Amino acid sequence: MKTDTNVPTKAGPEVLFPMPKETILLVEDDPDIAELVQYNLEREGYRVITCAEGDVGLAEIMRVKPNLIILDLMLPKIDGLTICKSVRAQSELAGIPIIMLTAKSEESDVIIGLELGADDYLTKPFSPRELLARMKAVLRRQKVGKVEVKAERDRIAVGPVALDIERHEAFLNNESLILTLAEFKILATLMSKPGRVFSREQLLEKVTGGDVYVIDRNIDVHIRSIRKKLGEEAEFIFTVRGVGYKCRE
Repeated sequence: MKTDTNVPTKAGPEVLFPMPKETILLVEDDPDIAELVQYNLEREGYRVITCAEGDVGLAEIMRVKPNLIILDLMLPKIDGLTICKSVRAQSELAGIPIIMLTAKSEESDVIIGLELGADDYLTKPFSPRELLARMKAVLRRQKVGKVEVKAERDRIAVGPVALDIERHEAFLNNESLILTLAEFKILATLMSKPGRVFSREQLLEKVTGGDVYVIDRNIDVHIRSIRKKLGEEAEFIFTVRGVGYKCRE
C-alpha cells in the first residue's frame, strides 16, 4: 500500500510550525471592509477574528482577550463607543489596545473616542497599508510600554496616586484606578519627577515612542481623561500655560 509521504509518522522527525503572530479582533459590520482587513492582516501572519455585531464583538473580546481590537463605531446592537468604554472599565481588558475604524471623521468624534480610551483612530476610506502601520506601531508601544515608563523604583507614590510599574497597576487613595496604556505612561512620567514641568512634546514622545501617526492634541485629551478619572483629586495634575503639565509635589 502506498504511504503518504506528507504525513509524518511517529518514528519520523517532529514537524515544527511557525508561531502565530498576535490575535486581532475586528468588529466591523461592512462585509467588504471586514474581508479586506482580514485578508491584509492574515497575509502578514496575524490571526484575525471577525464580528459583525457589537454585542457579539464584546462577548468575543471577553472570551478571547485579543492582542488588539479594531473597532467600528457604527455597529448593530451595541455601538463601538459603548464597547470601548466597557473594555476600559474592566481591569482584565483595560490594557488591550483599540484602534477605531469608522466613517465618522468630525473632530468631536475623534475626541470622544480618544477620551474613552482608544489608542488610535482611522477614518474610512482608508489604506490597508496605513492600518497595518498604525496597528504595528500600537502593538510595539504596548510591548515596550512597561519598560519605557519604568522609573528607578518599581513603585511610585506621590500624594493620593500610586503606580506599580512592574504590574502596570494604578491606585487612587488605595483604590484601583483603571487607566489606558497612554494614561499610565503619562502619569508615570509626571510622577517620576514631581513638580517638574513636562512639555507636550516630551509627553508625546513617552506615549508614542516617536510614532508619526499620533498628533500633539492627543496629549490634552489624555490629560483631560486622567483628570476625570481622578475625580476630586483632579488638581493632582497642573497645567503650566504655554509649557505643558506637571504633577503635585
